[in-house]
Amino acid sequence: MPHGHAHPHAARPAPASARTRIVLAAALLPALLATVWGLLSLWPAGGEVPDRAPLAAEGSRLVDATVTGPLDEVTNTYPIETADGTASRMQAQDGIAAPEPGEGVVTLYIEVLGDEPAPYAFIDFQREAPLALLAVLFVLVVLLVARWRGLAALAGLGFAFAVFMLFTIPTLLAGHSAMGVALVTSSAVMFVVLYLAHGFTVRTSTALLGTLVGLALTAGIGAWASGASHVTGASSEEAMWLPSLAPGLDLRGIALCGLVLAGMGVLNDVTITQASAVWELREVAPHAPRRVLFARAMRIGRDHIASTVYTMAFAYVGAALAILMNLWLIDQPLGNALSSGEIAEEVVRTLVGSIGLVLAIPATTAIAALAVPRLEPATGARPDGADDADDTDRDGAAVVVPR
Repeated sequence: MPHGHAHPHAARPAPASARTRIVLAAALLPALLATVWGLLSLWPAGGEVPDRAPLAAEGSRLVDATVTGPLDEVTNTYPIETADGTASRMQAQDGIAAPEPGEGVVTLYIEVLGDEPAPYAFIDFQREAPLALLAVLFVLVVLLVARWRGLAALAGLGFAFAVFMLFTIPTLLAGHSAMGVALVTSSAVMFVVLYLAHGFTVRTSTALLGTLVGLALTAGIGAWASGASHVTGASSEEAMWLPSLAPGLDLRGIALCGLVLAGMGVLNDVTITQASAVWELREVAPHAPRRVLFARAMRIGRDHIASTVYTMAFAYVGAALAILMNLWLIDQPLGNALSSGEIAEEVVRTLVGSIGLVLAIPATTAIAALAVPRLEPATGARPDGADDADDTDRDGAAVVVPR
């Protein structure tokens, strides 16, 4: 039978020691300085970024319109009314979901010579309203459930988006080192997002340090895997189109940068979870040796590894379902299908991200077990490191930590 010791005044972890804070600062400060230096040195000058191409060719423009009637199968056109009230007809596109009367569409207006009416061609559906409604619903749900923590997370998400748009994409288009851009972007985002969402604490610092270790491992393994598997980055039509607008672009580097950035969010999730697990275990078992904290937290980490690896694999299957269906319809060996360009790139991304994730969990757990504060002396409490690992929680109930 397990047994426990009840104490009238349970010991609680003391604030982190000055030594722990100094060690964490000494580990994180060089990374912060390197990130700032990387931002300043890699930030592209105005002339380095290629000019943006016009969305519509000269003599044409995009026009919002509303479908006012059904498809005329003889002329293959829909009756429409443009935003300024002009009634006209829109050419349909084969293979595209048919718009219903009353739906908003985006059309391409092309000027023509002569007395013929100017034609409109279907380009896409108008999605601004439903997307804006979904975004508002997302923000409200996050604020309702997570409150101030949710607000901080949303602010961090906005910062990350700003970094991607203002630094990452222009710098890659300018032809700068994709590996440098990946590491600087992920480090800058993690420094701000983690402290903003979780507070400037020792616990957050341990999670951040574990995240940076995981990112470095992911980048190193990804660089080797991309070269060994001949990932070219030119596996999609959109990627192959990029060099025509940005001649200095390195498609293989873009693929590597995407690999590192793709693993950033999952790493953040697991490292925060592991750091929090160690701190919570210390709260309920303040006399447990650090090796016991590490062992118990790793049990949580192993469960997290299993679920997160599934998440990454299933996320890819959902995003690439059409590609997988096309491969299934082609009669070829499974090995050939999985090693084809576009599939191989995603397989490398998933496997490398998973390896970095798995390695980050024990690293973060070990750092947290070393950094978690020792006991704060209390009446009736035993000294830290006592042989008996059982203890009492804050409410005086017996808590058992098996040896």
